[in-house]
Amino acid sequence: MRIEDRTIVVTGKWIKMAAIHDENWQAGNVEHPESIIAKLKTQPTVADIFNFAQKLPDIKPRFNYPLEWENVAAIPITSFEEWWEKRLPQETRKNVRKAGRRGVVVRTVELNDVLVQGIKAIYDETPIRQGRRFWHYGKDLETIKRENSSYLDRCEFIGAFHQEELIGFIKMVYVGKVSNIMQIISKKSHYDKRPANALLAKAVEICGKKGMSYFVYGQYVYGNNNDGALTEFKRRNGFEQILFPRYYIPLTAKGRMCMSCRLHLGMRRLIPKGIESFLLRMRSRFYERRYLPRDNAKAGSTQSEEGLKDQQG
Repeated sequence: MRIEDRTIVVTGKWIKMAAIHDENWQAGNVEHPESIIAKLKTQPTVADIFNFAQKLPDIKPRFNYPLEWENVAAIPITSFEEWWEKRLPQETRKNVRKAGRRGVVVRTVELNDVLVQGIKAIYDETPIRQGRRFWHYGKDLETIKRENSSYLDRCEFIGAFHQEELIGFIKMVYVGKVSNIMQIISKKSHYDKRPANALLAKAVEICGKKGMSYFVYGQYVYGNNNDGALTEFKRRNGFEQILFPRYYIPLTAKGRMCMSCRLHLGMRRLIPKGIESFLLRMRSRFYERRYLPRDNAKAGSTQSEEGLKDQQG
């Protein structure tokens, strides 16, 4: 539904959650949530809970609604030199230089048929990434081009090439003075060349030249896993955790009950960290055995872990 110039979507079966469609990629904060709340309550299919967030740099709570603190991985941008000299550990600077020494060339690219073919080659390298089925694996060229055409008026593609072969790319979407990574991915077979480190370095350089205030790479911590390989990769590349408020407003009696039991945050948050880690390992082994050749499953698991630590997003 369309309310206050924003598209609101309702998802869920037992708990119906209303939220702003593509919230991360929309400019501006919600200024009058009370108007949206009032109109949501008049809809034939009433959502149980409405949630929305404040965005960088406006992260001080402005509304008197129940809230939870969420996190993003962000680099406050002043200049490329400041990021390079003060935020990066020596190991990461070595990885960026290593990419250049091993023949990796990083440059901005246009979304055209050549780039789409290169993206498909990356997508189809393996059906398993980060311990689960890779949702882009096997997509046709038309679908890949359509999906990567979102927000073309305010996005930028950066490609990492080795001997003219696309071995990694970033898609950044500009939302005001914030640059958000929509996708970053590289070939596992080239992880030793550190293309992801080189891609991030180029992205920070571009953000500095464009006068961006922040460069954002998803969440810093996912669920209870505050020491995961992806979090460590972000830390080593100069990202820091920034907290921002997300508001949850119950619209029905069921919504109020769910919030009182904290079910609105999802069942995953109720799982102890140790059990969650065990379940993730089991999921990874299941997918590897099902979708990878038997003789490559063990090697694929090791390479996947190392690739994530070094460069995968």
